[in-house]
Amino acid sequence: MSPAIPPCRCESLADAAATQALGARLAALVGPGPAILLLLGELGAGKTCLVQGLAAALGIDEPITSPTFALAQHYSAPVGPGGGGSLVHLDLYRLEQPAAADELFAQEEETARELGAVLAVEWPQRLSVLPAEAWRVELELPQGGDPEAGRLARVWAPH
Repeated sequence: MSPAIPPCRCESLADAAATQALGARLAALVGPGPAILLLLGELGAGKTCLVQGLAAALGIDEPITSPTFALAQHYSAPVGPGGGGSLVHLDLYRLEQPAAADELFAQEEETARELGAVLAVEWPQRLSVLPAEAWRVELELPQGGDPEAGRLARVWAPH
């Protein structure tokens, strides 16, 4: 099966495993980097779950958690077969001022480019402008917001 994702694709994700599998398919397209993934969706929509699949496919074996309080987390895979990828995981949720979000994004984007890493950004809507060269992934919970009932994913390739 080809990992290719058309410029805009919608798919239903039944559970966390399917969300992680989408992250792995995205890693096949953008990895090892540099690349930017903008992850949109309400609290509990599965953004960090998707990053877990992305990280695993990049060869990163560390536990991936939401960087809500740390704001940014950096991960590197061991060098060797199936490894060597890097990931910068950014969460802008707590930054309500666009200027603060823009500043942190600029710093982490520079770091990701220097490392040749994938930059995964949760809550990118906090930025004053979304970067055009980024992949965009929107995760939507079903009505009622129950993550156990699956989610809908929309994926857009960079312009």
